[in-house]
Amino acid sequence: MAEVTFSPPFTGPEGVADQLRKTGYAVLSPPDVAAWSGCRLADLQALAPDWAALPPDDFLKDGGRYRRRRHACFEVVHGEVVQVAHRAHWQPLEYNALHGGMERWFAPMAAETVARPVWRQLLAALAALSDTVFAAPDVPARWFVEAHQFRIDTTDGIGRPTPEGAHRDGVDLVAVFLVAREGVKGGETRVFEAAGPAGQRFTLSAPWSLMLLDDARMIHETTPIQPLVPGGYRDTLVVTCRRGSFQGADAVA
Repeated sequence: MAEVTFSPPFTGPEGVADQLRKTGYAVLSPPDVAAWSGCRLADLQALAPDWAALPPDDFLKDGGRYRRRRHACFEVVHGEVVQVAHRAHWQPLEYNALHGGMERWFAPMAAETVARPVWRQLLAALAALSDTVFAAPDVPARWFVEAHQFRIDTTDGIGRPTPEGAHRDGVDLVAVFLVAREGVKGGETRVFEAAGPAGQRFTLSAPWSLMLLDDARMIHETTPIQPLVPGGYRDTLVVTCRRGSFQGADAVA
């Protein structure tokens, strides 16, 4: 039986901020990601090989071996992107019941990745969008940005992009870029209002398509993937922007 999938509800690049304000989420096609961010699509696509050598995530509490990842942190203000010292990723239990309340020290992102001009251009675009949607008018905020490279594979027959289930992240903006999807089925994205009945489901399939979320308003998850061919995987880049501090800054040195 053929897999039934739902197409993403794409928004044009000129309407991203308005769509986020209206519905709490926005989805962009790859060409529109390039147009919105000012990044060349070819430069974004050139980042994809950097997902080939991610180390295992050693913190999975479900005993799985399906997730590989790297992590890096930045501060962005007035469009200036500054990488900060490597630090643990931390979330409270109220946002991540499975892995919250613990310091998770993931391998840092490769220097070659974060040194690419397109990388800083992309983070600056996300911070500028955060200014537009979340900050006080004409007062750019200091954005505390965490970036996560993920590969979910099907080594054990199933891979779980969100083992914690439907959740929020405790930030202002969440950006989920699909970097690659090879030889898998599943991986349906689901977004729901945190305080209402509305929801949406769709499958990102085109590399460098993007989902943006107002994290205070929306809950999200992605369903498990299964292999269509041996070695199937799904690569994503998740970037979060938060005002005030990194999450857990008072608990993590």
